[in-house]
Amino acid sequence: MTIIGIDPGPVESAYVVWDGVEILSHEKFPNDCLAARLEHPQTWFFNGPVCLVVEKLACYGMAVGAEVLETAWSSGRFHEAFAGQANRLTRLEVKMHLCHDSRAKDTNVRQALIDRFGGPAAIRAGQKSKPRKGLPETPAGALYGISGDEWTALALCITFWDSQREGKSDG
Repeated sequence: MTIIGIDPGPVESAYVVWDGVEILSHEKFPNDCLAARLEHPQTWFFNGPVCLVVEKLACYGMAVGAEVLETAWSSGRFHEAFAGQANRLTRLEVKMHLCHDSRAKDTNVRQALIDRFGGPAAIRAGQKSKPRKGLPETPAGALYGISGDEWTALALCITFWDSQREGKSDG
């Protein structure tokens, strides 16, 4: 199964496509374009079974503004546009799964993902120059290029993937 994880935003949203082994695609994209592409994910992302995981907005007792309401609107549009299995996970569920602590911050989630993919080598750039004689070429790390809100989108993918393997359905 391939998972599209989306960290929704009011104007642009970050997505990551994960197949359980590697990141197939990642980018921050305008919401209108992303919703349009979600209508036919096989033609844009890849072939095969696909499911969608979007960060679920949760109330923590604070007043919200227009930006949060626009984000909620975008999240609903993504679910509506996607014809396949659509799921939602809260940030708290992701933090508890990856960090085992509800007080974890985005930096803790990012570090948990880096550790899961092999430590600092996972985010390094590949060798851009010619390899020196007798030394192998250094490939880019599995997480090279992931930035900003894409970390949250990846965390959604990983959390959902693990929950499906453990037999828990968080949809």
